[in-house]
Amino acid sequence: MPSRTMYRRLYVWELPVRAFHWINALAIATLGITGWLIGKPFSVTYAQEASFQYWFGTVRFIHFTAGYVFLFNMLVRTYWGFAGNQFARWSNFIPTSRAAFQEIVEVLKIDILQIRGKGLIQIGHNRLAGLIYFITTFIFFFQALTGFALYGPMSHTILGKLAAWVVPLMGGEMAVRQWHHAMLWFYVLFTMVHVYLVFYHDYVEGRGTTSSMVGGWKFEREDLIDR
Repeated sequence: MPSRTMYRRLYVWELPVRAFHWINALAIATLGITGWLIGKPFSVTYAQEASFQYWFGTVRFIHFTAGYVFLFNMLVRTYWGFAGNQFARWSNFIPTSRAAFQEIVEVLKIDILQIRGKGLIQIGHNRLAGLIYFITTFIFFFQALTGFALYGPMSHTILGKLAAWVVPLMGGEMAVRQWHHAMLWFYVLFTMVHVYLVFYHDYVEGRGTTSSMVGGWKFEREDLIDR
């Protein structure tokens, strides 16, 4: 008689982590679309006076508002990296041992090169994903910093004034704008790879990877859980 595979239901992603994920996704999508329109605006013709045509101003307002949401959402997640459970903590994102770097190599063989069919199953993020998210956090803050640096000259906000030093440091407003726009494509590529890998793991491992970011729960085989 074949042995039965036992699963257990584990609460992995706490509410602050899940809320951060979806708020961040919505903010990035909003910032990406409005940022593209700001960088490459198109003509909109109305059969009314020009004083009533304010679509571009609305686009900028939405972009700046989403920027505030994006930044404060990141700050909350940064705090939760110290206050959250073991799966949310920064210690899970930074490889500090030989075993962690070996796991990164193994994940590359499975997820990217696909020269191996399976490997160690982590309950939370695997070491490669954790490292990428850790590096991405700095890119997120860089994007927010350059965005508020560009926003500063046209506003009287505290964040705009605090980021004013970025413009001379990076060689002028045009350089800041170019870097800020270039990072848009990082988000596009990151999103494509992220969505692919989530569905890949969900299909191959069948442990609720996708739904876990909605409800927080994963189903893990007891014989494969990394203790």
